[in-house]
Order: sequence, then structure tokens, then C-alpha cells
Amino acid sequence: MRLAFMGSPDFAVPTLRALHGSGHEIAAVYCQPPRPAGRGQKEQPCPVHRVALELGLPVRTPARLRKDAAEHAAFDALGLEAAVVAAYGLILPKPMLEAPRRGCLNIHASLLPRWRGAAPIHAAILAGDAESGVTIMQMEEGLDTGPMLLKGTVSIGPRMTTPELHDALAPMGARLVLEALDHSPAAIPQPEAGATYAPKLSKGDAPLDWTLPAAALDRRVRALNPWPGTVFALGGETIRVLAAEPAEGAGPPGTVLDEAALIACGEGALRLTRLQRPGRGPLAAHDFLRGFPLSPGTVLG
Repeated sequence: MRLAFMGSPDFAVPTLRALHGSGHEIAAVYCQPPRPAGRGQKEQPCPVHRVALELGLPVRTPARLRKDAAEHAAFDALGLEAAVVAAYGLILPKPMLEAPRRGCLNIHASLLPRWRGAAPIHAAILAGDAESGVTIMQMEEGLDTGPMLLKGTVSIGPRMTTPELHDALAPMGARLVLEALDHSPAAIPQPEAGATYAPKLSKGDAPLDWTLPAAALDRRVRALNPWPGTVFALGGETIRVLAAEPAEGAGPPGTVLDEAALIACGEGALRLTRLQRPGRGPLAAHDFLRGFPLSPGTVLG
């Protein structure tokens, strides 16, 4: 089948490799343009771009699509049977959605209609969901509202992190979209009942609010690392919390309760187990506290 693949981050890489390995003809790979990264701020291609070059596939990196008639025409000229989309990062306008004969299939990392939007993996952990999964969806103009073709489900363990859930869902999406392409399952309209949204995250989501219950802060640490991360302020520094766990304890929210980084929350307490200072490497809490003690009674920002 003649396809275009549209994706950018690591989540999309297993699907690109699976499509290539299954014998489908990939006419073009669309991904985000190279962007400055690292200490030297040199432009770096995204993960999908790098893999596409490795596989010898043609790559296109338009910065925008919505009002670009030339891009619409170029996409239509590919003569596609279908397009597969996985975390591409740009909204496809109607002319591109309608260009492939079988339309555009999206790999969405949630059990739709729950967690439509940009950050469904993070949202599932933040909410304490018992399960997540992948939905293969026929794309339409609405935000993740198209009819569903296939679903796969995975349990969210009590200590699961966003990277762990990501790594479970990415290969599932690859497997399911191949099945959808091969077998053309019937499309089922999404119900509006139970629909929720997972907005895009930002650095503004990183500060920990100690007035929240310890269980909610634990989920936040597991959901927001590695990005945007979770942080608190102390002594003019912003300290990253890389790992933590709920524990027994009580006191004014944000107060250090012992010499082993137990912090009072709005309900219960949070034991910080892995931390990082600006410009330093990550450390287990007992090593971190040797050089940066958190004295009992200190109130964290």
C-alpha cells in the first residue's frame, strides 16, 4: 500500500519501522523541522527524521500546513492510499485529510474518548487511571474526535512512570495500525459521554503544590518526568524532584519533617528519593542531602 507517514517523537519511531518492514511503500515521511538543541544549540533532526534518513526514505519538514496550498497540492500529488499519523505535532487541514483514498489513520495514546488532546499519557497517570491504551482513529477535522477502528489496552501499575507507559504504548500502536491497514475494521463513532481533554504541558506545570495530597504529588512526579519535570524552590535554587513516594507524616504543607527528605503535604507526606540541583547530575536522596541538607522545619517553595 502506498502511504505517507507523519510523526516526530520517539513514540512514532516503532510505527515507522513497522510500516517499512512490512513492505508498505512509504512515499514520504513528514515530521517537525530540525530545531536547536544541546549546549551548542545546533539544529537537530527529530527522532523520526533520523530514522527515516537511516531507512533511505524521503523526508518533508514543513513548518506549517494549515494555509499552505502548495503543501496541500504536494501531498495530494503523492497519490496515497492512506496516511498514518502518530504524534506529528501539526494539525492536518481538510484538503490533506481528504487526499488519501482511505483517509488518514491516527495512532492516539489513550482509550478514546478519554484523554483527547496533546498529552494523553501524562494525563492518565496524573488522574490515577487504572488503565490506558492506544486507539486507532480515522481522522477528521475535530480534535481527536474521529471514529475508532481498533483499541488496545494496558494496565497502569501503581508506580508506573510516563516513560514506562510510553514504551508500552508505542509498539502497541505500531501493531494495531498495521492490523487496521491490513483488515479495514469497521469504524465506530466516538461517544461524547466520558470525553476528557489532556492539554499541552509547559514549564509552568513543573512547580509542586505542597497543599495537594501526597498521592496526587506522587502521581505528578511520575507523570511529568522527564519533561517538564517537577521542582521546588529553596535557597535561591530550583531543585528537580526525579522520584518520590507517599509516606506517613503530617505538618504544614511544604515543611521538611525529618532529615531524610520527608515533606508534609496537604494530606499525608511525600518522601523525596531522587533529586537534582541546577547544573549537577541526578542523585539518590541520601547522597544529595550530604551536600544540600533539608533541615527539619524548613519550608519548601
